[in-house]
This record gives sequence, C-alpha cells and structure tokens, in this order.
Amino acid sequence: MYEMKPEYYTGISTIDQEHTRLFELAEETYQLLNDDFLQDKTNTLIHLISELINYTRTHFAHEEEYQRSINYAGIEEHIALHRKFEDKLLEFDFDSLGDDFTAQNETAEELLGFLTKWLVTHIMNADMLYVKK
Repeated sequence: MYEMKPEYYTGISTIDQEHTRLFELAEETYQLLNDDFLQDKTNTLIHLISELINYTRTHFAHEEEYQRSINYAGIEEHIALHRKFEDKLLEFDFDSLGDDFTAQNETAEELLGFLTKWLVTHIMNADMLYVKK
C-alpha cells in the first residue's frame, strides 16, 4: 500500500534507496495498525519509532551532505524541515499507552498519517527543489 512511486524518484540513487526504506517503514506501520490479532502493539510501536528516528537521522545527514556538495542555496531551510520532523517523532508518548489497545491503534494511526503526509510532501515540495532534472 505504501511504496515509492515513480514521481518520488529524485534520480539520486542513495537518496531514492533511503526514501524507499522510509516508505517500507510506513508500510510496516500500516501493517501494525491493521493487525487485529496483536493485542499489545506498544513494543512494536517503540521499535518502529526508534528505527524511524535512527534511519531518518542517517538519511538526513546524507541528504544534507549531498546538498552541501552541490552548494544548494536552500540548505538551511531544508535542514530546519529535517529538525522539525525529528522533533515531531520525539513527541510521541509511548509511556502512556500501557496495554490500551485503542490508544495503541490511535498512536499507530497518528504515526502513519504524519509519516506518509510528511514524506510525500517533503519529497515533492522540498527535495525536488535541489534535484537537477
């Protein structure tokens, strides 16, 4: 359901591979949200958010390094967008979930909505600005 589509490709192999992994993490979140047999999703949510934080930090570093290499004029604004994304991920409060299945699903849904909206919007409206077509 959540996958890298042709219009999201920048033509920069490393960046595209990393974006693909971010879509895979969105798909994993979607699968978790729709897993009605798993009664406690807290540990999986914590694992997903941790992987997202770690992976996006690596991805953002690569993207920012590329932008520096091409002397991209909008790098400071782009970096600010990256930090806002990281800050939002850190706002998710897993301590309050406990074994509340409804709260766990709501958190997974919120994470999925945030991730997919941000990812598509960021690629199309921010990343494509530094891509030489």
